[in-house]
Amino acid sequence: MMKELGKKALEAKDFLASVTTQQKNAALNAIAKALRENSGYIIAENKKDLENGERAGLNKGLLDRLMLNESRIEDIAKSVEQVAGLSDPCGIVLEEVNRPNGLLIRKVTVPIGVIGIIYEARPNVTADAAVLCLKSSNAVILRGGKEAINSNLAVSSVMRNAIRQCGFNENCIQLVSDTSRNSANEMMKMNGYLDCLIPRGGKNLIKSVVENSTVPVIETGSGNCHIYVDESANADMAAEIILNAKTQRISVCNTCESLVIHSAILNKAMPKIKELLDTKNVEIRGDDRAMAAASGILPASEEDFSTEYLDYIISVKTVDSLDEAIKHINKHSTRHSEAIITENSAHATEFLQRVDSSSVYVNASTRFTDGGEFGLGAEIGISTQKLHARGPMGLRELTTSKYLIFGSGQIR
Repeated sequence: MMKELGKKALEAKDFLASVTTQQKNAALNAIAKALRENSGYIIAENKKDLENGERAGLNKGLLDRLMLNESRIEDIAKSVEQVAGLSDPCGIVLEEVNRPNGLLIRKVTVPIGVIGIIYEARPNVTADAAVLCLKSSNAVILRGGKEAINSNLAVSSVMRNAIRQCGFNENCIQLVSDTSRNSANEMMKMNGYLDCLIPRGGKNLIKSVVENSTVPVIETGSGNCHIYVDESANADMAAEIILNAKTQRISVCNTCESLVIHSAILNKAMPKIKELLDTKNVEIRGDDRAMAAASGILPASEEDFSTEYLDYIISVKTVDSLDEAIKHINKHSTRHSEAIITENSAHATEFLQRVDSSSVYVNASTRFTDGGEFGLGAEIGISTQKLHARGPMGLRELTTSKYLIFGSGQIR
């Protein structure tokens, strides 16, 4: 079955090579319209997944990731329209040189080709990934998790019907209906069909794909995101930012999971932070000094400092210097997003330079690490690697380049 999907994707890739920007935008706007018109059908299918998830004992974070409602579908449709409004990432001239022998050499952006995506219980990824691939002229094979299979089938069906009515090869977007481990394993070996594979989900999924795939992988990361409260921080601002970063949506990878706080501000800031986190019933696990600074904090283990909870839990580490904070973060980070709360510009600069993550903030919530918030329309994932792409991956990250050489009879 997987090879059949691969053959269809190669045909779709060839079709997309000659599609104009205007045609792609028309197809994307048709997708947005179809998602709105079919929201009732999508929500009904999503309800099946939610019921199955509850029976299977999925935690609140995973159920939140899984859930679709009118508001979330409207957000997805708006995101599709935003992608349609962005510049076409293909055909951009990156370099151009006229050689002494008369050759004109031009380096331009082109699609990667056929992209495979393996992801978990996030049905919005089905739409986000498909439309970004379509706008960047890539065919895509989507393989979601069993928890969201009914939702994914519904969303992909709506999108395929929409682009078919615009004259597109519907196999520009394909969804793997088999959610067994075998299909994922086959996908990791689809050399000759897939040009790259992108895993999006928890650390176990990502680790499995990175270690077992023979297809080139763009690694996206789990998010053990840190906020460091510097000794010069505005304690009230720090508490508000931490509340937002931890609780605005607990189930996503840019949520703050780890708090690092300078000992000089601990007694002033920790009670304020705890007071706000208590309003959302967040469990705080801290070291000895953190526990002494505010009542009700539980003891943290060393494992807590490296954990992506995706739950109403946060760890707290007390440090005595900026240098110690940076070393702690770089040791335990997943290289996703980190923030410093400070009024000291020199400390902010040092933090930005030395923290080795894809997105680093000064006095702002880590929740902004998102394709839409960065003006990318949507994202295919947050890359935590350093080759090809890093941070939120939008349209430009779904292209590569090639050289076009124009001659007039030159020989060497």
